[in-house]
Amino acid sequence: MTDYEPIPRIRDILDNLPVEPGVYQMIDPNGAIIYVGKAKNLRSRVRSYFQPGNHDPKVLRIRHDAADIQFILTGDELKALITEAELIRVHKPRYNVMLKDDKRYPYIRITTSGDFPLVEMTRRVNRRDGNRYFGPFTSAGGVRETLDVLRRAFPYLTCDREITGNDARACLYYDIKLCGGPCIGAQTRDEYMDNINGLMRVLSGHANAVLNDLRAQMEAASEDLDFERAAILRDRMRVVAQISARQRLVADIKADQDVIAFAQEGSDAVVQMFLIRSGRLIGSEYFALDGAEDESATGIVESFLTQFYEDAADIPKEVILPTDITEAHIIEHWLRDKCGGRKVRLTVPKRGNKRELVQLAAQTASEKLAILRSQWASDTVKQESAMREIQDALRLPGTPNRIECYDISTTQGTAIVASRVVFVQGVPRKSEYRHFNIQTVMHEGSDDYQSMREALARRFQRYVDVVENPTPQAPGRKDRDETWRLLPDLLIVDGGKGQLNVAVEVLDQFNLRDRVPVCGLAKQFEDIFLPGQPKPVILPRRSEGLFLMQRIRDEAHRFAITSHRARRRKTGLASQLEQVPGIGPARRKALLKAFDKDIDAIRRASIEELMAVPHITKDIAENIKAALGG
Repeated sequence: MTDYEPIPRIRDILDNLPVEPGVYQMIDPNGAIIYVGKAKNLRSRVRSYFQPGNHDPKVLRIRHDAADIQFILTGDELKALITEAELIRVHKPRYNVMLKDDKRYPYIRITTSGDFPLVEMTRRVNRRDGNRYFGPFTSAGGVRETLDVLRRAFPYLTCDREITGNDARACLYYDIKLCGGPCIGAQTRDEYMDNINGLMRVLSGHANAVLNDLRAQMEAASEDLDFERAAILRDRMRVVAQISARQRLVADIKADQDVIAFAQEGSDAVVQMFLIRSGRLIGSEYFALDGAEDESATGIVESFLTQFYEDAADIPKEVILPTDITEAHIIEHWLRDKCGGRKVRLTVPKRGNKRELVQLAAQTASEKLAILRSQWASDTVKQESAMREIQDALRLPGTPNRIECYDISTTQGTAIVASRVVFVQGVPRKSEYRHFNIQTVMHEGSDDYQSMREALARRFQRYVDVVENPTPQAPGRKDRDETWRLLPDLLIVDGGKGQLNVAVEVLDQFNLRDRVPVCGLAKQFEDIFLPGQPKPVILPRRSEGLFLMQRIRDEAHRFAITSHRARRRKTGLASQLEQVPGIGPARRKALLKAFDKDIDAIRRASIEELMAVPHITKDIAENIKAALGG
């Protein structure tokens, strides 16, 4: 990395950048904008991407793909923030963090024009039109569910009639008590507006206050012997009480807050938001993000804030964040302008109730991310699309229905483990995951190439043994052999050209070169290397094919690390027992088996319990107690 030097065109631009605030755009050789950023000092910020000592993975990918840089002077940081947000929204650069779904989130809109306001769902928010907006919701179903509940307590119009009060008959909604019937004069404008105001107060988090008002009205109606109205108010109270139970008190009664936290795993990330109004939790929404791989916590939070609040109808007095962000004062200024001058604070709590809310939001985000990853993994449409993209990009002879991926995990050359994960039809088949304890690399300082060679050679030797030189199978052996009998439609090795060359040599060794397509996936730039091709294949950053390749590679890496740690623990147990006089391989194995590989259990065991293990005499048991303590 220390010998890195930008291409001449980039170098000329870097030498002539201004020191003023503005927005910069990284552009690839095809003219596509791949990244948009803002800076207080354009010269300092942009040049930092091309410093030889900058090894940030995301920076490395950006400068690897950048062939040109353009910039826009904005005069101040606030205008730079606004310009950056607009450019990201329009161009959707591949390396910027983006809300995953290219859509506007639904809101509830209550119109203010006319004598009888309408309640409707919308995906477009215009804060200057005078209407009231509530939300956001992550789905239209969430809006409909909320309105279905509220309409039972506060009936409202959904038709487009001109309301004169003189219509001959009302619609069905009047008969089923979901509309007060102002069209036939059954409800006055003031009565209708009472319903609308009650609905808006509940949506604003004041369900308890509405409940108290309804109770007072019901009692007054009972005293006046107006039992029909009292019954109607009683039914409304039941609905509002249900809503109030959902809007539990989580903060000070004056609190007006959005709580934001996120969870991230590989290239996937989810932001969780709690909406708190008047101290009550009135909403809990999640937002999936794209392009979050190798992005910092600060970058994820800043990107979400600017994209979400760009169109948000309701901005609270306080936004509670999980981490400090560098542009906090600029974003506060931007939010204040959106609120007509009302102050908005960004806070990062270190303790107390606010910190607990952030932790709860983070936990919720983690759980939601796990659910979404499972859903994405089982989305057959996306899987089929991903496999087609991979087949076309790598020019495979057939659909890669079965993919095997291999990775190596080690710590300073010790306890080296290779992992194999299997994906069938784009879905992990964990029953066929396997790990290989590497035996041929024993010296200090790992040899990834030799480790990969051993793992692949053992895998395909098993294929030869099962298919070409079968032996009589013991009961249950057939199922275990089946995983070795099937050749992959695509073999992926984690790494670049070196690992790929090793894989090719192993396939040649077993005469499988023409039967098993192989590629290497390099993590740094997500380059895909193919045999005999000097230039890598680069899948589009937001393609389903790349997402699947990344998921497979990340799963192989996770499984390799898990197996490596387990082996290190087992090695640690064995090494401790080997120090005990009288303990050889057979007795060590017997002890580990008897105590489920738990060294602490062996340490706590009594002399009698140790002697219950085969071949452990009283003298040896005493040696164990003396050596391990306990």
